[in-house]
Amino acid sequence: MKTIDIHSHFYPNNIKNLDSRFGEGIWPGFRNVSKTKGMITYDGEDYRPIYDACWNPARRIEEMDQYSVDVQIMCATPILFAYVKPGNQASECAALINDTALEMCFHNSDRLKAMCQVPLQDIDLACKEVSRAMKSGHVAVQIGNHVKDKNLDDEGLITFLQHCADIGAPVLVHPWDMMAPERMPKYMLQWLVAMPAETQLSILSLILSGGFERLPRKLKLCFAHGGGSFAYLMGRVDNAWKERDIVRKDCPNLPSSYMDRFYVDSAVFSEDALDLLVKCSGAERVMFGTDYPFPLGEIDMGALVRGHNNLTDSQKSAILGDNAAGFFNID
Repeated sequence: MKTIDIHSHFYPNNIKNLDSRFGEGIWPGFRNVSKTKGMITYDGEDYRPIYDACWNPARRIEEMDQYSVDVQIMCATPILFAYVKPGNQASECAALINDTALEMCFHNSDRLKAMCQVPLQDIDLACKEVSRAMKSGHVAVQIGNHVKDKNLDDEGLITFLQHCADIGAPVLVHPWDMMAPERMPKYMLQWLVAMPAETQLSILSLILSGGFERLPRKLKLCFAHGGGSFAYLMGRVDNAWKERDIVRKDCPNLPSSYMDRFYVDSAVFSEDALDLLVKCSGAERVMFGTDYPFPLGEIDMGALVRGHNNLTDSQKSAILGDNAAGFFNID
């Protein structure tokens, strides 16, 4: 079975001086720890340790071979989005990140593919950069699930998604800048609680606002981390839509009827959760994703799907690679 990992991250080691390049303010950075170890920095402080798979394509290929992953589609670590910066600075930063991603892919363009990032706070610049990046060789675009207080139902973000549909750019929505950090300072609760909630929020923002009614069906849209908590809570949402007119005010159809408008990845880490995801979305709308190379990702890449007791071989093949090949137009 061909295996395509649609959710993996990279972090360039050439961005040590973004603050001096783009002006004063808080920027992510990088600090070498050793030949194979690095540290993401933010506002001059250590933020997260990483290792060379984030920037070294040869190391990445080694680990792909170890776990029988044929293709990896890389996207930037979300701390690099720069959505709070002036649009021109974020656009230049996005171009730097995107060009670096393609340089990594040139190491083995059959095995490594890249998604671009865009300055989503400026819709005109975002449309311009995604068009440039797709022509340059990117296979999709990764966006955050919100820009400041604007959810995906914002008219500007809807315009961007319409543009992606028009140029054939698949979209991965990744949670970032999680809610209520003051209430979740410990135990990685922002990743364990807020991140699934952010993804649920972005899905419901499109459904309940009527966003999917304004978007063409040709838009290819995928939500990371198994769509967050949406599968478990969709029954609750349907019930609210049936019982309360304020829920269905802008949503003409039962919320669960829109589940054929988007894909999710398989990064849910348990057989029971993947069972539910397949029952809700259908195996044809789940794509293999690991969140590699971070420790909260699937370390034994592919084991959950390959060893799942309730999936048929055809379902496993669809999830591991067939769906992604069609979604990202990979031969």
